[in-house]
Amino acid sequence: MSSSARSVDLTGFYTLTKREILRFLRRPSNTFAPPFITNVLYFSVFGVILGERVGTIAGVPYILFILPGLVVLGAVSNSFENASFSIFHGRWNEYIDEVLTSPLSYTGMVWAYVLSAATRGLLVGGLVAAIGWGIVSALFQPVPLERPLYLLGFLLVITLLFASLGVIGGLLANDFDDLTVMNQFILRPLVFFGAVFYSLEDLTPLLRDVSLFNPMVYMVNGVRYGFLGVAEVDPVRSFLVLVAMTAIAAAVDVALFTRGYGLTE
Repeated sequence: MSSSARSVDLTGFYTLTKREILRFLRRPSNTFAPPFITNVLYFSVFGVILGERVGTIAGVPYILFILPGLVVLGAVSNSFENASFSIFHGRWNEYIDEVLTSPLSYTGMVWAYVLSAATRGLLVGGLVAAIGWGIVSALFQPVPLERPLYLLGFLLVITLLFASLGVIGGLLANDFDDLTVMNQFILRPLVFFGAVFYSLEDLTPLLRDVSLFNPMVYMVNGVRYGFLGVAEVDPVRSFLVLVAMTAIAAAVDVALFTRGYGLTE
């Protein structure tokens, strides 16, 4: 690729990424208010009220045990929703045609959508972590941060993964109801059965083995290891599995864009 072509690609990538980030930053009531309210409720009901009955898991208060899972829920939900909505809304209103006719490469297009969606996921995940830190610190104990590099690495890879899956979802959707179905009936069940609110040790051996096919288990355990230094699945194994899944999902995104799948009539 010539230097002028690289310059065009970088300029287009930067412009599209900036546009997508500004799109959700300009509407904070839609981007940040819902996860704030939802997670205050989660922490209040599951962490405080139910936590008094559960006591401790793995030697930590229940509210502290569920904090990493709720961070994952906020991060992946917003990464997926942002990417899927951006792609589908652009298709629906046909302004994605402007992106497709630009000199930006298909790889650049995909990564602009993925990185902007992952940015939203990271911001919301950070917001959830801040909410949890405030509630847990006020009621129980300071929130530890045992493995900050692991925490950052896992949050980065899971937001990239679900942003990449969101691009696929946006290309597959035929209407806005399809986006709702993907989020409510596929994404959220995976999260809730991903050891967010319970320990894998509480399951029967069969259910525990079945749970290991759920990618959310690796995400929640990885983030939990970053916060607490406690994991029920080897964190290195979890990270490698998620990196491989992210690479595959991103490659599928580029292949679909190259073919024009869902983008052209």
